[in-house]
Amino acid sequence: MTTSRELHPEALDDGVHYRGCTLCEAMCGLEIWVGEDGAVESIRGDAQDPLSRGHICPKAVALQDIYEDPDRLRQPVRRLPNGEFEEISWEDAFTLAADGLRGLVGDRMALYAGNPNVHNYGSLLFGPGLFKILRTPHRYSATSVDQLPHHLIGYLCLGHMLLLPIPDLDRTDHLLVFGANPLVSNGSLMTAPDVKKRLKAIVERGKVTVVDPRRTETARHASEHIFVRPGTDIYLLLGILHTLFDEELTALGRLELFTEDLDRVAALAAGWAPERSARITGVDARTVRRLARELASAKTAACYGRMGVSVQEFGSLCQWAILMINLVTGNLDRPGGVMFPRPAADILAEKPRGGSFGRWRSRVRGLPEFGGELPVASLSEDIEAKGGIRGLLTVAGNPVLSTPDGQRLDRNLAGLDFMVSIDIYINETTRHADVILPPTSPLEHDHYDLAFHALAIRDTARYSPPLYAKPKNARHDWEIFLELQRRLQPKPKMATRFSRMATGRLQPAGLLDLLLRRGPYGKGFLPGRDGLNLKKVRAERHGVDLGALKPSLPERLFTADKRIHAAPEAIVADFDRLDERFKTLVDEGVGSGLVLISRRQMRSNNSWMHNYRRLMRGKDRCTLMIHPDDAAARGITDGASVTVRSRVGEVDVPAEVTDELMPGVVSLPHGWGHGRRGARLEVANAHPGASVNDLTDTELLDELSGNAALSGVPVTVELDESAPEQAEVGSETRAAGG
Repeated sequence: MTTSRELHPEALDDGVHYRGCTLCEAMCGLEIWVGEDGAVESIRGDAQDPLSRGHICPKAVALQDIYEDPDRLRQPVRRLPNGEFEEISWEDAFTLAADGLRGLVGDRMALYAGNPNVHNYGSLLFGPGLFKILRTPHRYSATSVDQLPHHLIGYLCLGHMLLLPIPDLDRTDHLLVFGANPLVSNGSLMTAPDVKKRLKAIVERGKVTVVDPRRTETARHASEHIFVRPGTDIYLLLGILHTLFDEELTALGRLELFTEDLDRVAALAAGWAPERSARITGVDARTVRRLARELASAKTAACYGRMGVSVQEFGSLCQWAILMINLVTGNLDRPGGVMFPRPAADILAEKPRGGSFGRWRSRVRGLPEFGGELPVASLSEDIEAKGGIRGLLTVAGNPVLSTPDGQRLDRNLAGLDFMVSIDIYINETTRHADVILPPTSPLEHDHYDLAFHALAIRDTARYSPPLYAKPKNARHDWEIFLELQRRLQPKPKMATRFSRMATGRLQPAGLLDLLLRRGPYGKGFLPGRDGLNLKKVRAERHGVDLGALKPSLPERLFTADKRIHAAPEAIVADFDRLDERFKTLVDEGVGSGLVLISRRQMRSNNSWMHNYRRLMRGKDRCTLMIHPDDAAARGITDGASVTVRSRVGEVDVPAEVTDELMPGVVSLPHGWGHGRRGARLEVANAHPGASVNDLTDTELLDELSGNAALSGVPVTVELDESAPEQAEVGSETRAAGG
């Protein structure tokens, strides 16, 4: 399909388009060089961007590839009885979608929002209105297979689910990293482009230590790497916390003035001496005590834990322990420690309640609501339940590949009564939709990072105009949300209001201007006040530098009493579960079988970066990493096809024999598993790989938050005896256990 390449009036500055990249959390500033015909000639890093400083990663070129991709939907489609799709008009598509959704509004309806929504401020501003009108308790997102423990601890201890401590990378002398690979992720809940240079600078002035079951790309550039058994990080973290109290190394400073229940924290840590859990974690007690002493003695220090510690059965306790370590060493809210951004458009201040927890529960297992959402691990069972979910709206999401037991969900989606997807692709999930409404691509709409400015290691602001004008027969995502909301609105006056919003000032840019004026650097709408507004931000093509992070507590706290709640009751209660699990691990022993962890790759971002030829060049990257000792014990050689089995499924995948992993651990990258019938992704289907989430288990959870425990899944691995016969079909995925 051809593209018009009609440039937007604001697009160019002397032939160059400046914008922020939207393909991961780093917000890298870009220079997009455009030819006379409107085609992109090159994409480079913007050296004048105050945050990224000229850095980009290989994914940046995909902005052009998405725009030009012949597989990208540019017109709504509906699914025919034979499973094929045909294009239809927008009017017919909206009518079909609204009629189907209207009959399922309420308890029989579900909603799933994928990761790309957070990279799109139109979705963030206008999606909630549509979601609210659907009146469903069954709301899910990628949050509960990723970062939910972070948000829960922010809510319980600091009063807001979005108030997350961010390592001050540019000023810290000592960085201790658990289960994170920022060299590949560019941060992740720590927006930090050009991490490689930043880590090198920390190593030169101090130390970087990485604790991880795999010697990751980040670990290779660190001062020290320590192997830890998957799922046992909490015992190591508590050993550090124990040592800090036991050896009187705590030094809260001014934080003590507004921290409560510190004595309960000490009591909780008292029973977890490093010597007790060393045989479980694989990390000896002397090393754990040394880590604690190094943190306490460093001039400045930051402890940071990410995906690897969030997606395990005690993910919430891990994030709590990390917060407590930063707190008791005095490194919370101080330069060089962990700090809180003050974004120009302050989305936290706009939601002063800060979240919710346990207002309702899932139908089958009673898993708790958090922030208006249920854990996605409960989606399949709540579809299968008597009188359960019969309809689904997905927005820029692919839960078949990104949530636990994807094969089971795949089967359940095929049996729904009605499904609508707002998406630019017919992918492994949207192939089940009755109608797909495709929004414009990233280069066809404006952009402001509402979410990631609130997670950045430096306060900046940058607005990106579109590069290309919106085609006549196209809709932005926010326009799709508003039109569906208008048609589903039972009150005629409200429906008229939504129509006016679509053409009036209350569009994304108008709302952004309001947020900037109300933010910490704005002066409202008072005449003669020289504050930040959208006009000023958009005039600065490279972005506005608002400076290094600044101490902000207790003013920034959202708790009612403006105090840090160090030992919330929910955390204290979860220690009973921790004790029971420890006894089980001691009784059963550890290390006798294999456990699975996932990994991220630079050229991927979850499941939505595999349809672009330039990113898919090179050798097969969907491999099962396995330690040489484990491979030899099973007769597995490098490159051999192996079958990996868990309780819920099995996949066939090439083996990559490497000492990058500790013995007893295998690793499969997430986001793969393409090549399924009906998905219209030519490049991805030619490189299908295997989905790690055909092995992960909906029964494995962090019970406190409901977050999926994707790390440490028990598996078996053996040679695939049928590999020669399967060579032509790639990685075949099969369900186990019926």
